[in-house]
Amino acid sequence: MKQKETLLNIQLNGEKIELSDTMIDDMGDNHVSTSVDTPMREDAFLLTDEQKIDQIAKHFTAIMETLGLDLTDDSLKGTPNRVAKMYVKEIFSGLNPANKPNMAMFDNKYQYNQMLVEKNISFYSNCEHHFVPIIGKAHVAYISNGTVVGLSKLNRLVQYFAKRPQVQERLNMQIGKELQKALGTDDVAVLIDAKHLCVASRGVEDNTSSTITAFYGGKFKEDKTREEFLKYIEFKTEF
Repeated sequence: MKQKETLLNIQLNGEKIELSDTMIDDMGDNHVSTSVDTPMREDAFLLTDEQKIDQIAKHFTAIMETLGLDLTDDSLKGTPNRVAKMYVKEIFSGLNPANKPNMAMFDNKYQYNQMLVEKNISFYSNCEHHFVPIIGKAHVAYISNGTVVGLSKLNRLVQYFAKRPQVQERLNMQIGKELQKALGTDDVAVLIDAKHLCVASRGVEDNTSSTITAFYGGKFKEDKTREEFLKYIEFKTEF
């Protein structure tokens, strides 16, 4: 007898819809996101980092043992704790708002009112559907309305939102909207070009494709400004 599928009610683009197990699997394989905000439980930060590491290590031990690995081997016995520390302290550290970079603003005293572009910001993220890496570059631009932000803060903002289970479209939106909020202007653009290992190393196993997404706000919605931004990205600036 065919097993009855379970159903899950979610909000998608503001509408309540019902998803079956098959539909949920299809969403994962097609890299569909359900929200601009990272889905988080209300009790996400009741545990300390150390408590989370301890619990994750125990669960990862069970995973490795289920796979048939011998955790008494010198090479493997420390793996559960290493993975747990990596999850909490490194590759998923962007889940914790306490790690959000301080976007210190400065007055634009030199009256630079042209486009500023920080290109080729390297980042590593992880696909939230399969927990395998997303490797890419982000190109960020804004036009000052009276305030500017330190260049390194643009890199740190990209890294902060990348260091969590992600969907590229969401990552793009989160960076763009947060930068608009910090700068107090809609004139922000973010373009991301990334390789997804959930496409390259599993499933269709296509190692040559990459995915490009873009966020354009304010003046960047105008053809002339957007074309200027894209032209800057194409400049050869390797040193």
